[in-house]
Amino acid sequence: MFQRQINTEDVRHVLATGETIEEYPEDLPYPSRLVLGRKGDRPIHVVVAEDRESGEIIVVTAYQPDPAQWDPEFKRRAR
Repeated sequence: MFQRQINTEDVRHVLATGETIEEYPEDLPYPSRLVLGRKGDRPIHVVVAEDRESGEIIVVTAYQPDPAQWDPEFKRRAR
């Protein structure tokens, strides 16, 4: 995150205001999901895993999506 200039507050903002665009229910040890949010004009993807038993949310990674790999809204992978 920090190498990508994404701070903790950015991640919290994305998780509070963003939209889940992909779900990975088979991920281990916990199901995970990809959340799209924006900090100003900057799109940010955050992958989180959720331990539903404890309610803990684990940030796996956060990055700015590559426009070459995503549609213009950054919601679907480019074909």
